[in-house]
Amino acid sequence: MGFSYNPPSSPEGTMSAVYLLLVLLPLVSAQTYHWGPCPTPKVQPNFNLQQYLGRWYEIAKLPASFERGKCIEANYNVRKDGTIQVLNSQFYKDKVRVAEGTAVIPDLREPAQLGVSFSYFTPYAPYWILSTDYTSTSVVYSCTNILYVFHIDYAWILGRSRFLPPETVSYAKELLMNEGIDLFRMKATDQSGCKDD
Repeated sequence: MGFSYNPPSSPEGTMSAVYLLLVLLPLVSAQTYHWGPCPTPKVQPNFNLQQYLGRWYEIAKLPASFERGKCIEANYNVRKDGTIQVLNSQFYKDKVRVAEGTAVIPDLREPAQLGVSFSYFTPYAPYWILSTDYTSTSVVYSCTNILYVFHIDYAWILGRSRFLPPETVSYAKELLMNEGIDLFRMKATDQSGCKDD
């Protein structure tokens, strides 16, 4: 998935890249960004979408501007047209907020590499399932290259329950780090005091 990255060859090119980053910085300050292209981690082999469907709770994540609340969860279901309905919910500013998106599998040869969009006006963003046992834990990664200069990435550790054993979370983090993903800004999601259906 990654693009090749050629560093600027002149001082003017370097200054342009730095200026571009400074202009875009406010837009990405709630995300995690790095110079160069996206890493290309390995994904779950023989991924089974049917087993993955249903509810997942967010255990930890890299910062995401669209996720600022607590009790964050995602629910996946297949629609009649074959696309995947993604319902994300969080408790934020004293109310439950729900966002509905659509996931697709662009290449059936790589079913663990999904694309997700929450608007008709935005392209599908990568949503790669790096590892899952379907019944307790999932490790998800997303990365987008920006003008071939730097990339913004997201990572999530998800669970079928609101809380996972510390050793499971450590294993998930180690898996991400072994794929070259920087977890310095990863934070645990508050799943306390949530109202379950």
